[in-house]
Amino acid sequence: MRPGPSAAGHAVGSAVLAFLFLPVLAVVPASFNNSSFIRLPPQALSLRWYHAFLADPEWLRALGTSVSVAVLATALSVVLGLMTALGLDRAPPRLRASIVALVLSPLIVPVIMTSVALYYVSRFVGLHGTVLGLAMGHTLLCLPFVVINVGVALKGVDPNCQRAAEGLGASPWRVLRTVTLPLILPGLVGGAAFAFVTSFDEVVISIFLSGSQAKTLPVKMWETVRVEITPVAAVASTLLLALTVLVFLAVQIARKSNRMGRSYD
Repeated sequence: MRPGPSAAGHAVGSAVLAFLFLPVLAVVPASFNNSSFIRLPPQALSLRWYHAFLADPEWLRALGTSVSVAVLATALSVVLGLMTALGLDRAPPRLRASIVALVLSPLIVPVIMTSVALYYVSRFVGLHGTVLGLAMGHTLLCLPFVVINVGVALKGVDPNCQRAAEGLGASPWRVLRTVTLPLILPGLVGGAAFAFVTSFDEVVISIFLSGSQAKTLPVKMWETVRVEITPVAAVASTLLLALTVLVFLAVQIARKSNRMGRSYD
């Protein structure tokens, strides 16, 4: 039997995680500052900057644009990622390796290079500064997460289940809808969550593709920090953090419900 990690190993790992993660959490108390600049710890707690955020139409418009872009990019990524993963599952090994390298390339190529290329292409086709253009640009970064998650889920599917459905006369579409999709649903949901969070937090591509009519929340935060650092930027960061946590909590709940439903079956 292999020995498990020691108490010292747990302590070191926890210390490293705390060192990496606690600075991110610092934006939460900073958002409750009563003063006009960020102070840690805050001398007095106040919802002043939350009221300022909610009363500013530019911040609300940027938040709405981020949600719209993230939802559209997630939908595109899920559809394209599902089709890609299903194709890779049946592709020859050499072709599979080439397609996987192509799909994962946006995670390898520096984002700034991808952003410049998307900027020129989006201006040429008239999608620069539009929600659709932003969503299509974000899809490049979101797609690999969906393909990886769905591909891992497909590896755990017993091929005999699909063969049994085909042997009973089910069409390929019905096999996909009634057998394959329910079995890979946890991977699909996980990929969709990663895609949504990746799109919602993306800033580099958004800076190049956004315009006056389509500006995401991270771009608005970047513009604000360039001029002045006020606690309203910490409010926006807290909202980004809270939404990310809520998305992954929803994924865990969905996976748990799926496992419980399958165990009852």
